[in-house]
Amino acid sequence: MAAPLPICWLNGEFLPLAEARISPLDRGFLFADAVYEVVPVYAGRPFLFVEHIARLERSLGEVRMAAPMARAAWAALLTELVARNGGGDMYLYLHVSRGADEGRNHALNPALAPTVFLMAAPLPATDPAVLENGVAAVTLADQRWARCDIKSTALLANVLAKSAAADAGATEAILLAGGRLREGSSSSVMVVHGGALSAPPYGPEILPGTTRELALRLCTRAGIPVRIEPVSEAALRGADEILLGFATRGILAVTRLDGTPVGSGRPGPVARRLQELFAAYRAELAGTPLLPA
Repeated sequence: MAAPLPICWLNGEFLPLAEARISPLDRGFLFADAVYEVVPVYAGRPFLFVEHIARLERSLGEVRMAAPMARAAWAALLTELVARNGGGDMYLYLHVSRGADEGRNHALNPALAPTVFLMAAPLPATDPAVLENGVAAVTLADQRWARCDIKSTALLANVLAKSAAADAGATEAILLAGGRLREGSSSSVMVVHGGALSAPPYGPEILPGTTRELALRLCTRAGIPVRIEPVSEAALRGADEILLGFATRGILAVTRLDGTPVGSGRPGPVARRLQELFAAYRAELAGTPLLPA
């Protein structure tokens, strides 16, 4: 993974990332009492800005934190951070914790000022061989907490699942519970049967996915049938295609699941079409304002 870019923003100030400091009493550090977003940037323009900030606002509301700034202020801040790091393609990490208290106290203190931190990093490069051949995934039992719809920094279970996938030579861990598909350790998961794309309905166990939602919209626009329905483990394992949606990598095809080929063992037509549609949509947005007039 490439090193982050040099300039960050912390509590109202742009500064070198190497100089950024927070208190060890920050509740994000002590309790993972924080939420975050990851926003891809293409040609200097934050992608799906409104969708990402709306999800951040929702996560903040669910953990009883107020939004630290309005959307117009976020837009200006992200645009400036991109420019200070040289523009072009990158991704931005946005982190809001409840702030630092006077000691370690489980109970919430409504008087705290939040800690707001933003940094930039290069977008992960996608090897052309990955687009050509797809990626491997493994299945694991979902061991996460009961509010996965909140984009919280409490990610230890995700980290362990992703590490188990890496240990198995796979790109992603696909999480199952009660015989049904949930999502990946760091991705949304969709399946294709007979040319139709299916995704499980949202609930407390699944994070609303900005990439997934764009994929569904683009499918509808392109005439690809879309179904929001529970996906059984059997339907996952018998899928013609399995697709992963990542904020920083777009759509990737899973071509081996637990060592068994998915469909033909190659990226299928829906995966390839969605990759084309994502590229066209990024071009369509180039030069447009981040916020609607």
